[in-house]
Amino acid sequence: MATPELPLFPLQTVLFPGGLLSLKVFEARYLDLVATCLRERQVFGVVALKSPAQAPAPASTNADRADASADFESTGVVAELIDVDSTRAGILQVRCRGLQRFSLGPRRRQDDGLWLADATALPDDAAVAPAEALLDTVKGLANAIATLKGQGAQPFLQPYRFDSAGWVANRWCEILPISTTAKQRLMELGDPTVRLQLVDEYLRSKGVV
Repeated sequence: MATPELPLFPLQTVLFPGGLLSLKVFEARYLDLVATCLRERQVFGVVALKSPAQAPAPASTNADRADASADFESTGVVAELIDVDSTRAGILQVRCRGLQRFSLGPRRRQDDGLWLADATALPDDAAVAPAEALLDTVKGLANAIATLKGQGAQPFLQPYRFDSAGWVANRWCEILPISTTAKQRLMELGDPTVRLQLVDEYLRSKGVV
């Protein structure tokens, strides 16, 4: 289903459905967008940049430095605001939740630099449970969450859905030390079981499970 033009946040990171993304926003075009999203309960699209040279380093999900000539990946994820905090004048700390994947259509850049694009919603992951052969990877994620909590980190939104192959695969993809391109290709996969199988193969190759 096509949607009205979707405002874009181009980043050198990949947002997954159900995922949590924190952004530091300080440029006028994005401050205005956040204000509009809050006021009108609108959503926006997060798309990964193809070239690392055109984006901030992976450790910084700063939405304000995307190059005007950047080439975007063809699939992104719709995001909604969870909360917005202003700790300093002119700077917003924003937390977002990933919703549905979309296919990126024609795009245009406004005079203020904000990208808008036609977007077509893609199907959600099928509601399938992890196969029995993949249960070690499910348990591994539960252990990773417990470890992260013990360190004071909570990178995932609740509720935890260990009975969902797509949810487990997506959460692993978010924390694995793999390239942005690899994460993008995994996010694009339409079969959540295949995505989880690939994650399982990676974890086994590293001796994690």
